[in-house]
Amino acid sequence: MKELKEYIIPFVGLKLGEHHFEYEIDNKFFQHFEYDEFNEVDVKIDLNFQKKTTLLELLFSASGSVNVNCDITNEPYNQEIEDTYKLVVKFGEEYNDDNEDILIVPHGEYEINVAQYIYELIILAVPAKRVHPGVEDGTLKSEILSKLEELSPNKEKEEKTSEEIDPRWNNLKKLLTDK
Repeated sequence: MKELKEYIIPFVGLKLGEHHFEYEIDNKFFQHFEYDEFNEVDVKIDLNFQKKTTLLELLFSASGSVNVNCDITNEPYNQEIEDTYKLVVKFGEEYNDDNEDILIVPHGEYEINVAQYIYELIILAVPAKRVHPGVEDGTLKSEILSKLEELSPNKEKEEKTSEEIDPRWNNLKKLLTDK
């Protein structure tokens, strides 16, 4: 993780108040985490870092796109992402990250590494089900889609089965309506 030292913020040297940090995230960033679900990554992170006397407030804003494969057709496409995440850093006796929104660091700490929070923000900003926009609007032509349509059950067959009901059931249906 030594290569990710640009994501370490030494907050002891910062004055009280607001500070801004910007990060350009690409594939190299995700290689450090051994995450290979994205084909291409182009995400900009704006970090609003607020230093107060007793705590730190970090507001991460992610915007950009990641190139992923569609879950239905396996065709690559660019998924736009935009998300925010707020983290509060407090000081305590020992390190504790049990709460996802509050991080407690020991009193002697002088820096914080934000790489893990950026990683999680981008991963969680991508939808769980990735569907190519061409599948939704019907413009994507793919062998996989044509095979899925070919193998899907026909609606015509379902309608014919409902019409070919044994006529004895029709007499029973009349009893329901004769009330």
